[in-house]
Amino acid sequence: MPEEKKVTTKKATTTKKTTSTKKTSTPKEEKVSKVEEVKEVKVATKAKKSSGEHKVAKERSRLQDRYEKEAVPALIEKFKYTSTMQVPKLVKIVVNIGVGDATVNAKYIDEAVSELTDISGQKPIITKARKSIATFKLREGQSIGTKVTLRGVRMYYFLDKLISIALPRVRDFRGVSKTSFDGRGNYTLGIKEQSIFPEIEYVKIARVRGMDIVIVTSAKSDEEGRELLRLLGMPFQR
Repeated sequence: MPEEKKVTTKKATTTKKTTSTKKTSTPKEEKVSKVEEVKEVKVATKAKKSSGEHKVAKERSRLQDRYEKEAVPALIEKFKYTSTMQVPKLVKIVVNIGVGDATVNAKYIDEAVSELTDISGQKPIITKARKSIATFKLREGQSIGTKVTLRGVRMYYFLDKLISIALPRVRDFRGVSKTSFDGRGNYTLGIKEQSIFPEIEYVKIARVRGMDIVIVTSAKSDEEGRELLRLLGMPFQR
């Protein structure tokens, strides 16, 4: 009997190779898509603004409200301004602390910067000597003080705090001088101790330091600047 040969038939599995064809976008198409995305973002922001979701209430000081409601009408009536743009206003407040003893110990600058930051709520800059003076052992470029310039809402907050809280805490306070104007409506006030501000703790004071406060206004004369500050509550001497 002839032997039966077992024939093993292998099933050929045909693997279909699927070639994924990726569309390569041209630079022009990419630019068009980016422009469309920008347009969509602009449309979305306009829709938010119109619906009121994007509106943010501006922070205001009570002294700023007092200026607009009380000071502006009173100044127009007294000086006969023809336009509200002529009414003097506050431009900025500059607070300066001189640290002359920083030539002996540089750490005094850091103390003054920390105190001025607490008082003003803004990071001050360090002022440096413009030239060398051998008599005072001063070298050019050496740190000798710190100052900060306040504008906007912080300016109004600081002036409100100065008038209503800090100045009444001065010992034997009888008002500030009326004559400390520079002829252009700007007022300069000297403070002998930094402890009159509520942010400074008397126990933590290393050294008593004074400061100069310059209130810059848009007034054209001292009389206009004096009337502006008086209406804002500045306690002038009688």
